[in-house]
Amino acid sequence: MREEAVVPVVEDIIDDIMSSDNDIDSDDHQPGQLSAFPLDILDLKTSRQNALLRLRCRVEDAILGGYIYGKNRNKLLSVKSITEDLTGISLWGVPLLPSKGNASTDIVLMNFLKSKDYGVYDSFKMLRKTLRWKRDFRVAEILDEKFSNELESLWYTDNGKDKEGRLLCYNVFRNIKNKELEEEIWGMHNDHHECLRWRVHIMEKAIQQLEFKQGGVNSVLMITDLGNSPGNSWKEVRWINRKMMNLVHDHYPGIIYKNIFINVPVWFSTVHALNLRMITQRSKNTFIFVKPSKVTETLLKCIGPENLLVEYGGLKKEKDVEFSTDDKVLEISIKPCSFGLIKMPVKEVEVTITWDLIVVGNEVTYTEEFIPDDDCSYRVLLQEDKKMVESVRNSFHIREEGKIVITIDNPTYKKKTAFYRYKTKPSVPMYMYLK
Repeated sequence: MREEAVVPVVEDIIDDIMSSDNDIDSDDHQPGQLSAFPLDILDLKTSRQNALLRLRCRVEDAILGGYIYGKNRNKLLSVKSITEDLTGISLWGVPLLPSKGNASTDIVLMNFLKSKDYGVYDSFKMLRKTLRWKRDFRVAEILDEKFSNELESLWYTDNGKDKEGRLLCYNVFRNIKNKELEEEIWGMHNDHHECLRWRVHIMEKAIQQLEFKQGGVNSVLMITDLGNSPGNSWKEVRWINRKMMNLVHDHYPGIIYKNIFINVPVWFSTVHALNLRMITQRSKNTFIFVKPSKVTETLLKCIGPENLLVEYGGLKKEKDVEFSTDDKVLEISIKPCSFGLIKMPVKEVEVTITWDLIVVGNEVTYTEEFIPDDDCSYRVLLQEDKKMVESVRNSFHIREEGKIVITIDNPTYKKKTAFYRYKTKPSVPMYMYLK
């Protein structure tokens, strides 16, 4: 019986003889053939088209040659067995072998190219390191691992989207209530690695909801609330967050659009200002640290008020039966030291009008009243002058045509922005039920 030829795979020759500035175009792959790619990249610059083409070739050769993880240290492993093991290799649920014709493959490869400014050599090295890390860290098993219910409750995805349609994910440390849970979370009994695996578990869980297609949801807006982060364990917090920042930078390119830390203590932003010096400017721009007084203002730059949770100054409530994210939100600007008027006309009777109102930064007072169109009818004061400290929801049963008028008094020297929405629905007044 003839034995298979055993071909020792040496250190990746391509890595040794080619650099990002000297990649050679293959004669078999011309820019004119790019229309056959699963991903329509014809709107890219020619240099970027060529970079993607060269990276595809490298990945294809590395997978079929059996050296996508690096050199083959097992000299007795045949090329056939290597190929059988690696042709089905995937990353983030997307097959990596370009010849399989999956359009999502190019989306993933472009993430690595963008993170390295389209340097093919560095992008390929980054991809290999990511695959090795996922294998060594046993990331494939991490979604099946079970963590405590308290730990799981600190993270959740919201069905809302940011202004560009990206997925919203929250990591809410302010839910920590007791010392035992605090110690479990920060891994004080397991040299912190248990918590690090939980943080990677969060990333992988969010990735499952991404689409990896043109025009689809391909990235995540991560919001981490440190409002109740454990001050006594700040060394552990620093270690875990530094490791996680490095992992995101090295192995999750393009997945996190922005990583916004809100309600940030002074010590946290100071420590991470030093950590950010160690990563590239592109990755540095994905980290934003926000002090408590600027949370709503900052989040509203990325998220519409209808998709921002009430506790962060938005209009969205869990299990809201009155409004949805599809309901139109209006806005007005209120000049410093002046009044703003919101008018909500109602031309129907025997309906109930319900409205939501927020003012960014608060520091205002407001009144609400119903003004009928008939001059002979009486006005109805719904809310006398009151200081606004959170979002407002109110409703009123309409028995005659008129309008709801909200007067906002801005006594500060800053311009304020108010967001509001309203809707009506047929209803029966309460006294009818009592009869």
